[in-house]
Amino acid sequence: MSKKKNFARFGMAAKGAVYCLIGILTALAAFGQGGQQTGSKGALRYLAQQSYGQILLIILGVGLLGYVFWRMYQVFTNPKDLENNTKGYAKRVAYFISGLIYGGFAFYAFKLAFGGSSGSSGSMMGSLMSGSNGKIVAIIIGVGMAIKAGYDLYRAYSNKFKEEIEQIGMNRKEQKLLVNAGKFGHTARGLVIGLMAYLTLNSGLSSGSDISTQTDAFSFIQNEFGSAILGIVAIGFIGYGVYMFIKAKYPATSITPDK
Repeated sequence: MSKKKNFARFGMAAKGAVYCLIGILTALAAFGQGGQQTGSKGALRYLAQQSYGQILLIILGVGLLGYVFWRMYQVFTNPKDLENNTKGYAKRVAYFISGLIYGGFAFYAFKLAFGGSSGSSGSMMGSLMSGSNGKIVAIIIGVGMAIKAGYDLYRAYSNKFKEEIEQIGMNRKEQKLLVNAGKFGHTARGLVIGLMAYLTLNSGLSSGSDISTQTDAFSFIQNEFGSAILGIVAIGFIGYGVYMFIKAKYPATSITPDK
């Protein structure tokens, strides 16, 4: 297998590790066993506080760069032969935005690993949101989150997973695990992103400019629906991480052979 495929697989696994860590920490908090409600950056900060945290952050940062590479590979080489129409272009734009987001997480991981301050990471966004256009930016981001949430839920219940795994050489047990983990994980992620969209839009439409995070969504779930529901959603994040690990093992769902 080529180096670029291995790098992409490493990226998928790194993303899976981040989601598993978010899910584990949040589930532990929900069930009163320690842990903490956290998002992607919080999970990276947690790693920074552990023994060998610097090494783990560097490994994870390199892995996240692999995920960025995979997304940009999808954008610029179009390995799945997306059509040159509105749907195809929309997917490639989504891949590009995803790459930028995880590029930011990779940068954050390296900054933590080499002693950078974690408090200044959002300074650029903070300055943007403090301007007169903060309300408009919040609404635009909220709409984008809502679209992403809808797509995750569509992925969960449109049998896309079954269509994808038909081309993969995995046994029936692994196929079932992939479908179940993907459906559970995308449902949990879609619900959390949907809540982030709701909170962000609510802020923007109320003349505010707050951008909701995963941690905000987790807090909302616990306050409104209780710890048990939060625990189930957190376990769903672990399921999404498992799904990414399986995709890393069988990357044919996303990376085609060299042409």
